[in-house]
Parts: sequence; C-alpha cells; structure tokens
Amino acid sequence: MKAIIDEYNKVNHFGRFLGMHFNILSPGEVEYHLEITESLLATETAAHGGVLAGFMDAILGVAALSVVAEEGKRVATLELKISFLAPALCNDQLSGKGSVIKKGSRIVFSEGSIYNQNGLLIAKGSGTFTAYPAEQKKEG
Repeated sequence: MKAIIDEYNKVNHFGRFLGMHFNILSPGEVEYHLEITESLLATETAAHGGVLAGFMDAILGVAALSVVAEEGKRVATLELKISFLAPALCNDQLSGKGSVIKKGSRIVFSEGSIYNQNGLLIAKGSGTFTAYPAEQKKEG
C-alpha cells in the first residue's frame, strides 16, 4: 500500500498547489487538511466552491484509495456529489473526514464531511470510484 500512496503524493500536483495534506487513519478512513488562503477566495471573504469540490474529491478519493492500494490498485472518480452548507472563509483551517461505505471488486463508494476549525459543517459529499490495476495508466 505504501508504494501506491507514495506515488499518489508524488504525482498529485493539484493537492500540493492547494496545500492539502492527509493522514490515513485506517484502510477506508482518512483525515485531510486545507487552509483557506487569499489565493483560494472567490469573493472578498469566501473560498471558491471549486476549491471545496476539489478538496472533497481528494477526501473521498484517498479514502477509496486506502482500501484498494493493498490489492495493487488505484482509483479514479466516476461520480462526485457535494452539498455546500456554509462558506469557508479566508484563514479557515479545514479538516475533512472521509470513509468508505461500500467496497466491491471494482467500485468503491465513499462519504465525507468538511468542517472548519470551530467544528462548523461546511460541506457533505459522496463519491463513486473505479478501482483499476496500478500499472494501468488512466487517461484523463
């Protein structure tokens, strides 16, 4: 599993660009972190929804990845749903929790939540992921 997770970290330029980082708590359970900086704002005070959607995709995707990496597999997003419940404001320290709800041989379903530093629920999401052999390169 470590080699596939390390490879993900190496090639995930988007995550590094946004400043995201994660901890795998156990297979299928992940915690992600993101600080809302001025460069991520869409208004004078609030983060762009696309930033939160990308953050949610990462939360759900790494949860899914953490349950298939031992099998020598990676994941790709098939479907992503997000509900925005409150704005993420400049300087907010966001934490995301993701967990796998159902794992099949090829399909993984995850759910997640994003909270600010005060415990306010910012967004809820779910995603469906396809698992494929790590040696198979997935096209865009």
